[in-house]
Amino acid sequence: MGNDLSAQLVGFVESVTAAMGLESKVTVEPIADGTRIVIAGAGSEVFLRRRAAALDAMQHLVNAAFRRQHPGRHIVVDCLDYRKGKDAELRETARLLVDRARETGEPQEIGPLNPYARRIVHLAVAELPGASSESIGDAFTKTVVITADAPAT
Repeated sequence: MGNDLSAQLVGFVESVTAAMGLESKVTVEPIADGTRIVIAGAGSEVFLRRRAAALDAMQHLVNAAFRRQHPGRHIVVDCLDYRKGKDAELRETARLLVDRARETGEPQEIGPLNPYARRIVHLAVAELPGASSESIGDAFTKTVVITADAPAT
């Protein structure tokens, strides 16, 4: 990612947080499949209230504004390492549900989840051999169904 795009991302997020009356420090860092934007500063915890609805909204805004300039890559907006923690929790839950699906032979469900959370679950399941996942539902938030392949006989 070029420095110009990084500067644009920082400028955009800083202007939105300034409009919210916050003095934020915004940084950009590369991640394996895209870019992570980190919001810090006094009052930034406002993004984490109500199940981080404001953080989700900010991520939606940033992705809508920069999707074309950042093709094929993901933009993740984080605040106070909230997403890092939630992502780790989702990955662990996915692993536990795969284990339960293997033990019981029954599909396991997690959700409803927004698109970002579903992506984390699908990636975690894809890393595990003999398991698969699919999203079901027709709304913005969908449920992920995790199944384990039948053991060979």
